[in-house]
Amino acid sequence: MKVKVLSRNPQDYVRERKEDLHRMPRNTDPALHPFEEARQYTRALNATKLERVFAKPFVGALSGHNDSVSCFTKHPKRLSWLISGACDGEVRLWDLSSRKCIAAFIAHSGFVRGVCATPSGESLLSVGDDQIVKRWSLADAQVRFSQADSEALEPTHTILGKVPFTSISHHFRQPLFATSSSQVDIWDEERSEPVRSFAWGTDTVHSVRFNPVETNLCASSASDRSIALYDIRGATPLRKIVLDMKTNCVAWNPREAFNFTAANEDGNLYSFDIRKLSFPMNVHSDHVSAVMDVDFSPSGREFVSASYDKTIRIYPFQGGHSREVYHTRRMERVFTVCWSADAKFIASGSDEMNIRLWKAKAWEKLGPVSARERAALAQSERLKQRYKHHPQVKRIQRHRHVPKVIYTETKKKREMLAKIKRKEENVRRHTKPEKRGLRKPERRKHVVGTLE
Repeated sequence: MKVKVLSRNPQDYVRERKEDLHRMPRNTDPALHPFEEARQYTRALNATKLERVFAKPFVGALSGHNDSVSCFTKHPKRLSWLISGACDGEVRLWDLSSRKCIAAFIAHSGFVRGVCATPSGESLLSVGDDQIVKRWSLADAQVRFSQADSEALEPTHTILGKVPFTSISHHFRQPLFATSSSQVDIWDEERSEPVRSFAWGTDTVHSVRFNPVETNLCASSASDRSIALYDIRGATPLRKIVLDMKTNCVAWNPREAFNFTAANEDGNLYSFDIRKLSFPMNVHSDHVSAVMDVDFSPSGREFVSASYDKTIRIYPFQGGHSREVYHTRRMERVFTVCWSADAKFIASGSDEMNIRLWKAKAWEKLGPVSARERAALAQSERLKQRYKHHPQVKRIQRHRHVPKVIYTETKKKREMLAKIKRKEENVRRHTKPEKRGLRKPERRKHVVGTLE
């Protein structure tokens, strides 16, 4: 007589500890699971819906400034420190973890146009409308503020300029910094005269930024609608590109040394590759008013923009439209924006004297996350990426509530662009074939020319 006996290894189904989950044997043969694809789609749809349910991006507000917040900078050594400058000449140092101001002092007699920290993190440089560059000790500022010392904080070094300064940026490795005014000046921290100056026939240079990777490169935007590139080791500017409208700010990609993004007055952002400046790599639209500031995520894959239309938007670097838009009822025109060094938070400074903190991912949970929860979130992200082009999932992911003014202006802008495109097609249709020429791509329409 032949007897068949089932034999199983207890290690395959017995728990090691009573807190563990029971191991369930499962056959992964696709033939046994004909509805697997439908189940995965349903899970992706539910994960997308839950993402919008838990989307609460606003973290908190930092109040204390008595005038509009004009500029931001991150501390290079402290993850939770943020430095802000206001239009009344005050500079404040914030601890984002406790949401408290840990230092405050009057730096300038007019607007604070720019602030930057030295690579060591011990000092702070600021410029303003009073034509002065000042260096401050952050340790002294904290001591004075904690002791409620009524005496004014004195700068450790002062440089007198000839014209008002508009921005400042520090070299990421050397004791050098760049300022913009009627020209771009390169300064040594211990000297009172610029070591090098760059001018290219402009009235005012609005912003200047050092490259965080190729640290000897910097870019500037000027009032003549141009974006210029400089190498501080040379004596003359490298190249210049002229757009249709003025550029307010430039930000370098922290992971790709040859890419930067420009915030423009026409409500668009333009990403360029310095190896081919004749046209932008990508045009990022969605804002309905001038874009005032832009800052990259530490990963280099996304950037955040601040606009005059009272919103901030988060864009993928390779995408043409924003994935997220943040706004509040009380937030006015946003002048400056900054991405935290851990890529989890965004700070925005606006016209009504408040600094607001936002989550970079609106649905992300703050606080400790268990291993099981982390695995479930990772699986949900993979499913959302897998089915992101399905109509239902795409509709839920893209839908955002915006103020009525922005909704109306967006609709007008869309109709205006459609009208222009329709007119161009009508002109081509009624033009002889030999005189039509080639269609001009959207990326090339906004570039006037380049200069060497």
